[in-house]
Amino acid sequence: MRKFHRQQILEVIESLHTAHQHCRDYLSGKACQAAQSLLTDCQDAAIQIGELIEQMEGEGTKAVSCLEQYCERLYQVTIQAEGMRPQKVYKYLEEALLKAENAVRHIKIRKEVVFLPYKASMWDSLESVYLAAREDEECDAYVVPIPYYDKLPDESMGELHYEGDEYPPDIEITHYEAYDLEQRHPDVIYIHNPYDRCNVVTCVPERFFCSNLKKYTDCLVYIPYFILDEIEPDNQEAVDTMKHFCFLPGTIWADKVIVQSEKMRQIYINEYSKAAKEAGLSGEHTDRKKLEEKILGLGSPKLDKVHRTNRESMEIPEEWKKVIEKPDGTWKKIIFYNTSIGAMLQNEEKMLQKMRAVFRTFREQQEEVALLWRPHPLLESTIKAMKPQMRKEYEKLVEEYKAEGWGIYDDTAELDRAVVLSDAYYGDRSSVVQVYQETGKPVMIQNVEIL
Repeated sequence: MRKFHRQQILEVIESLHTAHQHCRDYLSGKACQAAQSLLTDCQDAAIQIGELIEQMEGEGTKAVSCLEQYCERLYQVTIQAEGMRPQKVYKYLEEALLKAENAVRHIKIRKEVVFLPYKASMWDSLESVYLAAREDEECDAYVVPIPYYDKLPDESMGELHYEGDEYPPDIEITHYEAYDLEQRHPDVIYIHNPYDRCNVVTCVPERFFCSNLKKYTDCLVYIPYFILDEIEPDNQEAVDTMKHFCFLPGTIWADKVIVQSEKMRQIYINEYSKAAKEAGLSGEHTDRKKLEEKILGLGSPKLDKVHRTNRESMEIPEEWKKVIEKPDGTWKKIIFYNTSIGAMLQNEEKMLQKMRAVFRTFREQQEEVALLWRPHPLLESTIKAMKPQMRKEYEKLVEEYKAEGWGIYDDTAELDRAVVLSDAYYGDRSSVVQVYQETGKPVMIQNVEIL
């Protein structure tokens, strides 16, 4: 049984205790008909509780047996009410109800945890937590991918996407329409999307906004889908470049925020407190002790995913192998080429020129080196929303690259595969760099000014 459901049952039982007192008062006042009506209501409530327990725990539980005994006493009192002393009636019913209540309190509690990712490519930010929950014998864990909209240039909602079929085969998926958050009220909800309306590129449906999810759980946990450069908390110039991540709907509404390190935790606490004061918030939003309990530097599951993955266990698409393998069966060096949203927005046409130059260089070296291009999963959507004038040129670049077939185009959800499979990283500064550095393999940041 879930803790939430047990609490609901106990609240009903508490109302039955109160009903017994009213019944005693009715009988004292010779209002037997009112007492009998109330006793019938008590019996109906007890039957409903018993049916609910059987749905969750199966037949033959001690709690249901005690409730049946309680119902029998209710029936006996109903037909004999006029001849019984009010106080005796009260004690007679209370004795049976207390036994039932005690049996309910001893039902074993199971925790229900639900993970609500929206982009399959960002699932690695939650996966290791899910796998641990799945292994817990006293926990039921569900992965419920939620849909999201593209945002159009005028910030209206565009196409609706659902990526539930893009997750690893060993991850059991529950469709979001089949999981009623309000009814099930999971003990914990994990999210990696903190934006609600604040993202100019994508937006989840309003029912999945952090402010609404907070209503349906005892504990809302936000884990960022990204890893940032490690910076010192007292380096305010560096902190100013990322502080906007610290005060978003996800960090505001969450009961717990899990960040990548202790240093990042201190930054989040400092900047959250400042932003909350500027926004006119108080209480738990500015209480240092409360924020230290809320924001935890436990590390990022993204790193767990990379450490757990190895080349031998990976499935490599046949079309990739055609690019990677030399005629003698050995492998070329594989370069992970990453293009980010920030670099594209900052450099626009220069970035497209840089990419053409990169592709030309690697095309000329394709006998010895395989280029694995993995653009940010939201890069194309960002261009559509924020730089529509670049859309056709970017799409043409992608199609030409894919059609020529000398390189790999990776738009799958499996970032870890690209990280582990490749021999070195080349591309923009992004959260991927922090993940890649964990492998100990070379990292080179591209300069858009050098062609």
